[in-house]
Amino acid sequence: MTIKVGDKLPNVTLTQATAEGPKPVSSEEFFKGRKVALFALPGAFTPTCSAKHLPGFKQLSQDIKGKGVDVIACLSVNDAFVMRAWGEDQAVGEDIVMLADGGAEFTKAVGLDFDASKFGMGLRSQRYSMIVEDGVVKELNVEAPGEFKVSSAEYLMAQL
Repeated sequence: MTIKVGDKLPNVTLTQATAEGPKPVSSEEFFKGRKVALFALPGAFTPTCSAKHLPGFKQLSQDIKGKGVDVIACLSVNDAFVMRAWGEDQAVGEDIVMLADGGAEFTKAVGLDFDASKFGMGLRSQRYSMIVEDGVVKELNVEAPGEFKVSSAEYLMAQL
């Protein structure tokens, strides 16, 4: 079942990509007591994700935070080493927290997984964005397959 507005996020272990290396973090702790703009995408270093999705959030990060968001996080079904390398490649610095969902545990728990095996990618996250306050989904924007509209930084910012 897909998560919806008003639902509490599931508590699973994610891995935060840091300069010091991978850092396990429970989703409950990560989202607790703060407003988070989370966006998820099918894969690091993939075309739309690298050309539009992550760069859009990087470009608007200060504007988004200026509207009361404490943290912007990017999640993908990749390992923490890939997420860190992608964050460095995109020069996100401290603007965006890179979260790895290597085993797709979070992605499956929120019901936003899809099988990208026909593209040689295996199980992946759908493209979406959400605003989460203290672990509760306040806004959820799930893209139609092949689209990039409602999960963009601009669309999410208009919801703040």
